[in-house]
Amino acid sequence: MIDWKLRPATPDDLEALVEIRAVVMRPDLERLGRYDAARVRQRLRDAFEPANTRIIEVSSALVGCVALRRAEDAHWLEHFLLAPAFQGAGIGGAVLRELLTECDAEGAVVRLNVLQGSPARRLYERHGFTLESEDPVDVYLLRDPSRGIAGGVPSP
Repeated sequence: MIDWKLRPATPDDLEALVEIRAVVMRPDLERLGRYDAARVRQRLRDAFEPANTRIIEVSSALVGCVALRRAEDAHWLEHFLLAPAFQGAGIGGAVLRELLTECDAEGAVVRLNVLQGSPARRLYERHGFTLESEDPVDVYLLRDPSRGIAGGVPSP
């Protein structure tokens, strides 16, 4: 696996992340007939909170991000983006394991949504997420901390 690290986000990271999001989200949004080049970028600009976001770096280069927003009933995993050149190398799974380990230590339920048909859903399900609800565009997944993970496999 490629060496990677997480660091806190800063406001200066936003535009690089906006461009990664546009590339990463395009295939799924086009498949659903919902791709709009301006809107896909603006949605991240409107929602970006550096305090909740961590930058994924490889060799000191920004290659993605993930946000963990604490809400009253759960932590929401949001904006989990990884540049296509780094997908499939185990980075996403490793980042997810690190975040879920933190959430498990807090006893926190984790929620997220993913677009219908997105291959990312398989990653989340391998890490203990289960279907909560869905609509024609989004699938809402939930992970209870009692599921626990060890190397991505739910523990007994």
